[in-house]
Amino acid sequence: MILKKDSFWLGMVMGLIGPIIGFSIFKMIKYNTFTLKEMYQWMTMNHNLITAWISVSLFVNALLFTLFVNAKIDKTAKGIFGVTVLYAIVALCIKFFG
Repeated sequence: MILKKDSFWLGMVMGLIGPIIGFSIFKMIKYNTFTLKEMYQWMTMNHNLITAWISVSLFVNALLFTLFVNAKIDKTAKGIFGVTVLYAIVALCIKFFG
C-alpha cells in the first residue's frame, strides 16, 4: 500500500498534492460561485486571499505530516515537511513583500 511506503520523494509529491486538495476545499466552501479564472483574478488583486489559501494548504500538509509521523513513516514525513516549509516561506514573502 502506498501509505506504508517510506520514501522522501513520495512525501514531496504528497506535500505538493496536499495544497491542491486544500485549495479545492477552500474554493468549494468559501468561493463556490467563482470559476477558476475568476478566482485567479480575485487572488491576484487581493494578496490576503493568497495567504489564506496557502494557510489552508499548509493545514492539509500538517494533517498529512501528523499522519505519517504517528505511523513512524519518517522519510515520507520529512518530504511532506520540506515542501510545507517551502510553502510557508512563500506565504511569508507574499505577506510581507507582496
